[in-house]
Amino acid sequence: MGWADAARARAALLDGGTGVVWDGAAAPEQFARIYRRRLRRTRRTGQETAGLEDAVDRLGAHQLPVRLGRVTSADGGWTYLLFLSQDARTLLACTGVVDAG
Repeated sequence: MGWADAARARAALLDGGTGVVWDGAAAPEQFARIYRRRLRRTRRTGQETAGLEDAVDRLGAHQLPVRLGRVTSADGGWTYLLFLSQDARTLLACTGVVDAG
């Protein structure tokens, strides 16, 4: 996994960012499909991302349900998506995206 992306998400949270882990889990292939489309779109538009391709690959290879979390930096410049094990104890993948707003 791109541990640098996870470290940046953690730093954003510790520097006053906000975070949430949503209840429920979904099949990893659903997330892989969604984020594969986002990867294509960010490549087309040139939007800066971190670890998105790795996250898509990891989700595509994972077999068990996945929970989703999000960390937003205090300045709102970056949003990190956390893909977690069903019990939310293990980080499976992490990706970041610059706010296009």
